Amino acid sequence: MDSNFFALISRMRYIERWSLMRNSIHENIQEHSHMVAVIAHALGVIRRDVYGIDCDPEACAAVALYHDASEILTGDLPTPIKYHDDEIMSAYRRVETIASEKLLGMLPEELQAAFEPILTGQTQRELHPIVKAADKLSAYIKCIEERKAGNNEFLNAEKQTLEAIHAYNMPEAEYFIEHFIPAFEKTLDELGTIK
Repeated sequence: MDSNFFALISRMRYIERWSLMRNSIHENIQEHSHMVAVIAHALGVIRRDVYGIDCDPEACAAVALYHDASEILTGDLPTPIKYHDDEIMSAYRRVETIASEKLLGMLPEELQAAFEPILTGQTQRELHPIVKAADKLSAYIKCIEERKAGNNEFLNAEKQTLEAIHAYNMPEAEYFIEHFIPAFEKTLDELGTIK
């Protein structure tokens, strides 16, 4: 049986994020998912190695890689619409579930058990907050990059996103903000490239 699964996954690069905003730096869900996976892995390592809480950073990264996979079929619904009210949010979650199940059904049967918990959101519940925080941190970094590019369109989003991250009361996210976010304000020369 031929499978369309990975051919569709590769199309994540065609789904643009931040569609209602004027972007200086365009971002698609493939780029976003990569950054969320990198950050989720880091948060998992921080949870395990700094705070001594059992965590599987590789599982965090895998969940993050696929966290927006359903948007291949649904598109990226703008945040103000998606979170407008409970009824819209509930309906959109149903659509996401249907899209995730459709993607899962495209895999050969012998692979479905491995991908089902990742694609359908049934992964270990302790990973969900890490991926959610990584998703917000990625959005926060995007806002910083837009501001640095002279785009004031993202100033309010930057403030709101940082407040949302702090509201999680997640030590791993606070550690990431303290130790890694300041570097996103630096120029390439300040980051210390090879000379």
